[in-house]
Amino acid sequence: MKKGILGKKVGMTQVFTKSGKLIPVTVIEVEPNVVTQIKTNEKDGYNAIQLGAVTVKEKSSNKAKIGHTNKANTTPKRFLKEIRGVNVEDYTLGQTIDASIFSEGEVVDVTGTSKGKGYQGVIKRWNQSRGPMGHGSQYHRGVGSLGTMLPMHVLKGKKMPGHMGNEQVTIQNLEVVQIDLENNVILIKGNVPGPKGSLVMIKTSVKKGEQVNETEELITYVVEEAVEEESAPVEEVSEEVAAEETAETAE
Repeated sequence: MKKGILGKKVGMTQVFTKSGKLIPVTVIEVEPNVVTQIKTNEKDGYNAIQLGAVTVKEKSSNKAKIGHTNKANTTPKRFLKEIRGVNVEDYTLGQTIDASIFSEGEVVDVTGTSKGKGYQGVIKRWNQSRGPMGHGSQYHRGVGSLGTMLPMHVLKGKKMPGHMGNEQVTIQNLEVVQIDLENNVILIKGNVPGPKGSLVMIKTSVKKGEQVNETEELITYVVEEAVEEESAPVEEVSEEVAAEETAETAE
C-alpha cells in the first residue's frame, strides 16, 4: 500500500560510504505530519488521507482552516496534501507521522514544484537549435516554421515561446540513503525538483512498489571534545621552612 510524507527541501550535499564511494544526496527536512482528514469510499468515493505540515499562527489563518484542524486536535497547518490509495484502517485522525515510515534503501517517488524560469524562447524551453549566425541569414533564435499551408493556422501542440517552469514535477525511483530521526531529516539520492525551502512530497514508488535496495554503511564522524590535563597540585610551604631555605641560600 502507498504511504507518504510532506517535507521541505533544504539543499544538496554528499556522503561517503566506507568503501570510498561518494553519493550526492538531497537533504529533506521532515517535520512530523498530522493526519488532518481520512476519506473513505463510503463517504467520499475514494480512500485517502490528508496530511498537514508546517504549523502557522492562528492569527495568520482563518476560521475555516482552524475549525478543520481542530477536528484532529492540532494547530492550523500551512500545507495540506492528500495521498490516495492508502489503507485508511492503518491511520487515525490526529495521528502523527514521522520519517520512520520509510527505511534506508527504499525506493520512492518525490513530487515538487520546479523552479520558475519566466517567459523563455524555444531554444531554452524546448531545446531547439539556432539558425546560422553569419552570412546574412537574418534568422538566429526564431521559432521556425509554424505549419503547412493547407490548415492556414498554427497546429495544436506546436512548441512555442512561453512560460517555463513553476509546474508540478515528479522524479521516480529515487533511493532513500539515510534517515535521521534525531534531526527529522531524510537523505534522498540524487536531486529532487524545486528550489531550496520548497515543499516536496515523498511517496511510495509507483513502479517499484515497496522495493528496498541493499545499502552500504556510511562514514559517520564523531567530534570528540579535548580534555585538558589537570596540573599537579602545588604543595604549600610553611613560613618557617621558607625562612630556613632563605637563610641557607644567603650563607
